[in-house]
Amino acid sequence: MTQWETDDDYLDGYAGIIKEAAATGRRLNRDEIESRRVLGERAAEAGLSLRSLVGAHLAATRAAWSEAVGATASADSALAAVEQAVDAFAEGHERAQRYAVRKEEAARREFIDDLLYGRSDLGRLAERAERFGLLLSHAHAVAVAQGSDAYAEADPVLRTVERAVTGRFGDRRILLTTKDGRLICVAPGNQNDVLTYFAEQAHAATRGGPVAIGRPHPGAGGVVHSYEEALNALDLARRMNLDEPVLHAADLLVYPVLTRDRQAMADLVRTALGPLRRARGGPEPLLETLTVYFDSGCVAAEAARRLSLSVRALTYRLARIYELTGSDPADAVQRYTLQTAVIGARLLDWPAKDL
Repeated sequence: MTQWETDDDYLDGYAGIIKEAAATGRRLNRDEIESRRVLGERAAEAGLSLRSLVGAHLAATRAAWSEAVGATASADSALAAVEQAVDAFAEGHERAQRYAVRKEEAARREFIDDLLYGRSDLGRLAERAERFGLLLSHAHAVAVAQGSDAYAEADPVLRTVERAVTGRFGDRRILLTTKDGRLICVAPGNQNDVLTYFAEQAHAATRGGPVAIGRPHPGAGGVVHSYEEALNALDLARRMNLDEPVLHAADLLVYPVLTRDRQAMADLVRTALGPLRRARGGPEPLLETLTVYFDSGCVAAEAARRLSLSVRALTYRLARIYELTGSDPADAVQRYTLQTAVIGARLLDWPAKDL
């Protein structure tokens, strides 16, 4: 409000209250206390510091006391009134500050939700983004970290990562936040060093939680696209048992391609791997054998070591797979069909789910 410009403007009626309290010994009434609270709120809204305002109250107290000194003046009553008045003023000031913080937090939360879900008008979203340090006319990429716990905006884990990132890169138009219990970093698409460093810090702060980085995409819609890529990468890592600490969506593009025609992939899994259901103990042991064999680069000795089997036992399992499916894992052409089917089985959660 323009009429409230200096510290003295927020002392309206204060001197009179102190003089009367000193003369009569009375305390502040309810209306006077509320008026101090209102003045405190207005001072906070005007951006004045509480420290300077308390100093102004003390200076006004000294002036009022020098005028009120007399036979009936009571120092104790005056100080009690000062205590009540300043306490009420500070309460109003703090109340306004808390409201401003809550309002800012709500606005930030709403912006983040709209940004990551693309629910707002893109033009309006771009305008709001500048307030939070983003220029949505540029390309952005999103990194998402997931831990064993769910993280909120005020979580110490986010604060730890934020201090590390901002301490190293300063103000680079970076947005650090949380969404659905995960840590989120939005950064300009040409600043891979920021996202890489965030991934390192988040992986450590979440005690080994995976981090996925989406590809850079332009515009407000690009943030949503990159965010969804990162989420899909985390989901793929879970389903494919990928143990890399940092996943790049660009390196996993083959998997969405393989599952783009879900029905065709399901047919391949049923045809190529369905016969494994006839194996004693079900298809899981032989499917695991194929998975580890392919992950080991088709090196029998390494696959046997990972499975805690002898090479002879592994060779027997591979022969049994050939017998059941008619496809030889050691044959280059047939191996490709089997390996693609194994990837499809992991993506489609077969055999736990019927296809």
